[in-house]
Amino acid sequence: MKEKLTCYIIDDEHLAQEILEEYIAKIPFLELKGTFMSPLEAAAQLDQDKPDLLFLDINMPDLDGLSFIPMLNPKPMIILTTAYDQYALKAFELEVKDYLVKPFSFERFYKGVLRLYQEQGNRQLPEKGAVKAEPKGEQEYIFLKVGHRIQKIATRDILFVEGMKDYLRIHTAKEKIMTLMSFAKLEEVLPYFNFARVHRSYLVAIEKIDHIEKNRIWIGDNVIPISDSFSGGFYRKLKGI
Repeated sequence: MKEKLTCYIIDDEHLAQEILEEYIAKIPFLELKGTFMSPLEAAAQLDQDKPDLLFLDINMPDLDGLSFIPMLNPKPMIILTTAYDQYALKAFELEVKDYLVKPFSFERFYKGVLRLYQEQGNRQLPEKGAVKAEPKGEQEYIFLKVGHRIQKIATRDILFVEGMKDYLRIHTAKEKIMTLMSFAKLEEVLPYFNFARVHRSYLVAIEKIDHIEKNRIWIGDNVIPISDSFSGGFYRKLKGI
């Protein structure tokens, strides 16, 4: 695994720069190589240093972050750090690695960069004699309390789940099942990469999605909204990151 990920901060707000510098200093596998007020200021140095990772703001004078990304060649990994959450879909299209909405906590920041660091390690060749772990099999069914019975539900049959106050309504192709349960508990037992929370009231089966348009998901005749607070995580999961 690479010992450190080198990184740049490109942000025109001094306070945002200071927060990122403080966060980066706490993480031993990150090495800050430069802090810049704009993409234009960073451009010449980028060619020389070739950092692994950019922490990039969106709204900046002269050249915004989203317009800067297609100009990068080679393109480092990019984490957008922005006060605006409406650009998540565009970020997905530009293959951004993470989307942090200001103000974000150190814990949220750490989770994002740790995932990237681990990804880089997984791309390295295994050491001699190392055994590659096989992925665990998918959960084919779950058991949920429905009324006075425990019901077996095949995960492949689930289309989406709708929150109804203290209850969840699980929509399958054949029926709708009500269970007294929270989304957090349900997500613990569902296959992680097959399902995604897209709204405080909705969780969807990714393979059942017919199409996505204007931050809405179509599953058959059902139209499900994607909320700003869940859009970043959802689009990252679509990319499998």
